[in-house]
Amino acid sequence: MHVSEIDTPALIVDLDIMERNLARVAAYSREHGLRLRPHTKTHKSVRLARRQLASGASGLTVAKVSEAEIMAGAEPADLLIAYPILGAAKFARLIEVARRTTVIVALDSVFAAEQLSAAAAAAQVEIGVLAEVDAGLGRVGVAPGAPLLGLAQAIEALPGVRFRGITFYPGHIKSVDEAGLRAIAEVSALLDGVRAEFAGAGIALEIVSGGSTPTLFHSHEFAGLTEIRPGTYIFNDLNTIASGGCALEDCAASILATVVSTARPGHMIIDGGSKTFSSDRLANPAEVTFGRIVEAPAARFHKMNEEHGFVDLTKAGEEFRVGDRVRVIPNHICVAVNLHEKVYGLRGDTVEETWTVDARGKLQ
Repeated sequence: MHVSEIDTPALIVDLDIMERNLARVAAYSREHGLRLRPHTKTHKSVRLARRQLASGASGLTVAKVSEAEIMAGAEPADLLIAYPILGAAKFARLIEVARRTTVIVALDSVFAAEQLSAAAAAAQVEIGVLAEVDAGLGRVGVAPGAPLLGLAQAIEALPGVRFRGITFYPGHIKSVDEAGLRAIAEVSALLDGVRAEFAGAGIALEIVSGGSTPTLFHSHEFAGLTEIRPGTYIFNDLNTIASGGCALEDCAASILATVVSTARPGHMIIDGGSKTFSSDRLANPAEVTFGRIVEAPAARFHKMNEEHGFVDLTKAGEEFRVGDRVRVIPNHICVAVNLHEKVYGLRGDTVEETWTVDARGKLQ
């Protein structure tokens, strides 16, 4: 199939760029002795999870139990659920995943650990646990020091679970400029302190799991880090460019759209809005925009209804007609993928493969 035959709006991926991204991160991980456990929230595809494992990943990360159920199909050596799990229904399903592969859960409360312990012990399975520390984002994770050490000690005393280490997410570091590098150094110092406290308490840290796509190629600067969990790197997006984490030529995914109206002079409407791109904005933007028009970089994709994308062409230096097609690189690819059922993998202008978004809408 030629790209011109794809019905729009459609999520398309340049396979050459995607494969280059996978190879680059796998090589970086090997070079620095870091275990690569990519977060599948970006692509939500068993096919791509298998491709990540084949290219050097040694495990996978998910956010929800429903994603774990899907990604177990990729047959990873282990799965990390990097999100607090609560509730009998989720624990029952988690136990079934744990019968298929090794499962590790991140959590930040004794309550969650006790609930997980009860479910695992009753089912006679063992589930690994990482205690989450807040490294500065202020989202989930306990404070370093006594709160983190106390959580780890409580986990060690519970049946059915095994304390394996700590996890953190430096999501507050949005760029790798001078300020970002200082923030990385601060997190590294925090981790040094944590490691010293655990050593003093006689608690082994088998795993120190962390990192993000913006800080990806500085991961070796985090003291004691043993594994990284990048997600967006497989496709990249405008926010990754803004963070300094990649270049424009590293963006593998875009959305193919059709111009459906040019009735208003200097403007056009494309056949995708908030149900196609998501309404996520650029980090620290000078103005509100929702994506980059590849064929007209100076155009301003500034407004969306559910099915309409509003593009201002007054400074674009390009003219479009009804029926023309454009490619749009979204601000945040992870959310955009979750809005699509199918992805088209292109080699040049030829559709070489298609795949379904297996974990689309898996929120529980």
